[in-house]
Amino acid sequence: MLNAAQEVFVSNGFHGAAMDDIAEAAQVSKPVLYQHFPGKRELYLALLEDHLGTLTEFLTSALNSTSDNKLRVRETMRAYFRFVAQDSQGHRLVFESDMTNDAEVSSRIEEFNARFASNIAGVIAEDTKLSPVEATLLGRALAGMAQVSARYWLETDGDLDIDAASELIYRLAWRGISRFPKEI
Repeated sequence: MLNAAQEVFVSNGFHGAAMDDIAEAAQVSKPVLYQHFPGKRELYLALLEDHLGTLTEFLTSALNSTSDNKLRVRETMRAYFRFVAQDSQGHRLVFESDMTNDAEVSSRIEEFNARFASNIAGVIAEDTKLSPVEATLLGRALAGMAQVSARYWLETDGDLDIDAASELIYRLAWRGISRFPKEI
């Protein structure tokens, strides 16, 4: 049901999607769909949470994969690219939906962005002389760079290999972040 709902939401947008369309795509009756989800909004939020959970797992794994910050940056950039490559519709549901102006949806996405930027900031602050506010700003910038470039890469339709693309962004990010003074 979730896969069918995602397909309908991405194709039609939240506002253009109907529970009838989702039930038909899932090959279930509308009452069966309502047994699992009270409404279209709850179904959308379940999908959003599922994708944010997957992306969180990818990113947490990348950050925890090593204590070498250079490799952390590389793995974090790759994690964004892997998320987009794994399910191009999922990233669209999270980052390009017509629901991003909805207060609950935007707060969940912002909560994800803030939590992840804070995780990156923790690593940056631990290793530099930067204040928490400065480290958080850099965390947001790195996460934003990864997110936007991975989304663009998807639009290139394979003109650039995923490893080459994520490597380019990693090199750009590392050259910038590695220039900050280390805490002595």
